[in-house]
Amino acid sequence: MAHIIVFGNEKGGSGKSTTCMHVATALVRMGFRVGGLDLDLRQRSFGRYVENRRATNEREGLSLPVPDYRNLPEVAPEAVPEGENPMDFRISRLVGTLSDNDFIVIDCPGSHTRASQVAHSLADTLVTPLNDSFIDFDLLARIDPQTMKVIGPSIYSEMVWSARQLRARAGLKPIDWIVLRNRMGAQQMHNKRKVGSALEELSRRIGFRVAPGFSERVIFRELFPRGLTLLDLKDIGIENLNMSNIAARQELRELLKELRLPGVEVNF
Repeated sequence: MAHIIVFGNEKGGSGKSTTCMHVATALVRMGFRVGGLDLDLRQRSFGRYVENRRATNEREGLSLPVPDYRNLPEVAPEAVPEGENPMDFRISRLVGTLSDNDFIVIDCPGSHTRASQVAHSLADTLVTPLNDSFIDFDLLARIDPQTMKVIGPSIYSEMVWSARQLRARAGLKPIDWIVLRNRMGAQQMHNKRKVGSALEELSRRIGFRVAPGFSERVIFRELFPRGLTLLDLKDIGIENLNMSNIAARQELRELLKELRLPGVEVNF
């Protein structure tokens, strides 16, 4: 049975799809069978990333490994079992077709949708990238503006809690939830320390692990149009990586280690 990795966040612009694509491609390059789907049915950033990668392979005569990405299938109304939600049925049907893979990666929309709720309840590993600011932190919890203490969980955390309850009732193993701190500044700024302290406090209260993600780098914006990742640079003729590229590869390596995925040994 495939291990399902869900990339979820109800706020856009956190680097969720970029992180999703890099993890999925890294796993394929390690020799794992990886299925993928994008539940952001309008923007489809992850889906577009994979399409760009396939086009690059065809256009440039490359053989870069590609996740087994599938679009969410359309289902005739009469095919949906009586009493079942059509979106639930479409997702479960697609996940079923991908279940022979080692991993299934699911990119969720940056908003609260039925599809996102379903995906979170399927997650064995949940990855929530956040920009390192209190604007993004507000997605997880409310804080007292004077003491900076956590008052209570916010909307997204409550949704994850509901997904955990659904899994518990179904007798499934708990979700391993990781919050990634993306776009952290290089300097130990006061605000950065405050965000870190608040995340650590909240992690103990509602049960997630905190891990460093990707820094802000120009390379990520340059890779998307060709569907490339940091691990493909030498394959396209870039032998001498600059310091920023080397640092970004190291961030990806550390991220994969932090995910603690079954059977995965990071060796690049």
